Amino acid sequence: MFDELSNRFEAIFQKLRGRGKLTEANISEAVRDVKRALLEADVNYRVVKKLTASVEEKALGSDVLQSITPGQQFVKVVYDELATLMGGAARQIKLHTNRRNVIVMAGLQGSGKTTAAAKLALYFRKQGHRPLLVACDIYRPAAIDQLETLGKSLGIPVYSERGAKPLEIAKKALEHADFENNSLVIIDTAGRLHIDTEMMTELKDVCNLSKPDEIFFIADAMTGQDAVNVAEQFHKEINFTGVILTKLDGDARGGAALSILDVTGVPVQFVGVGEKPDALEVFHPERMASRILGMGDIISLVERAQETVDVEASKKLEKKIRKNIFTLQDFLDQLRQIKKMGSLGDLLSMIPGVGKQLQGADVDNGALNKIEAIICSMTNMEREKPQLIDGSRKRRIAAGSGTTVQDINKLLKQFDAMKDMMKRMNKIAGKRGQAAALRSLSPF
Repeated sequence: MFDELSNRFEAIFQKLRGRGKLTEANISEAVRDVKRALLEADVNYRVVKKLTASVEEKALGSDVLQSITPGQQFVKVVYDELATLMGGAARQIKLHTNRRNVIVMAGLQGSGKTTAAAKLALYFRKQGHRPLLVACDIYRPAAIDQLETLGKSLGIPVYSERGAKPLEIAKKALEHADFENNSLVIIDTAGRLHIDTEMMTELKDVCNLSKPDEIFFIADAMTGQDAVNVAEQFHKEINFTGVILTKLDGDARGGAALSILDVTGVPVQFVGVGEKPDALEVFHPERMASRILGMGDIISLVERAQETVDVEASKKLEKKIRKNIFTLQDFLDQLRQIKKMGSLGDLLSMIPGVGKQLQGADVDNGALNKIEAIICSMTNMEREKPQLIDGSRKRRIAAGSGTTVQDINKLLKQFDAMKDMMKRMNKIAGKRGQAAALRSLSPF
């Protein structure tokens, strides 16, 4: 989402690195460029003015001007200010363990509120809670059906009553949750195309009845400053406690993420990073600042890996690699692990330095699907022993996977090259181990 902003910042920093020494003049020029880049990213003008004033004040300090690496020091100043602007550190939600918890979802129609409710339920179920989704949006066509479908696909119960009023539904849902021993109730309220008195009155009534532990405002990141303006109005009425930004994986310029805390005083809590039910992440301001400035986000990448990687399967795979018996089935299993972590472009952008190299490159996420289709079209024996795959087998596999014989040849060639690399790495590791053993026996 922040690709264009990242490009602008990289150009600004590159220009500074070319200067042997930072002066008031070139710092002022850089700050003007930063201001222009942020405004073009649809960041609130008041926020931009405050941030750039703070950057300029700190960048003109003696620590930066007299630094051996003044360009890097300036980057550090911008990083610190961006992280502070977005909240400094992630806010941890602490739900009660000895009583029922309630979360109310609020926002306009089209913001992704219903989908976010289901994602949130899945997130907290992984934390050990027993969630109940409540369908209180009785106005939008198929809103109840949508929530019921999402709940069914995730195995999460949904309370709904067609023909009843939202307040009545919420009251009965809370009683139902107590009876079923649900530790968390997530209420999906009705939205409108714009803010009106009826919607706000209804939302306040639901909040007064349910006494929520958290009220989340759902904002569509694609709407930029409009999302910030709407959030400001919602906060005046219901005093929400957190923001969920949806569609952060889209083509938005990023202004909402950078402005919403300063304007409302409420931090972004979660961000939607895809359409899948598990594509909801805790918002970490310092990590987001790092990604905006092209520094990657290796911590989030590691966390995603920890959530998706099967530790026992990884240990078995390690033994196979050491014995040089890595097969196409093993390759397929690893490919599926990677796909669970998210899109290839998103994962690569988290690696420091790689995001910049990918600018303008066409990262083909469909390539992984093609490889999976090819391997799935093979027999178990062919996956174990690729050397059996002759011309006729290649034609059969190509027909079964909707690919070409050339695609099959390319995959097999890449697989052989990967096995050769693993074999060489094992030899190097073995020699190092032997050398270490000899050194440990040496009296010197």
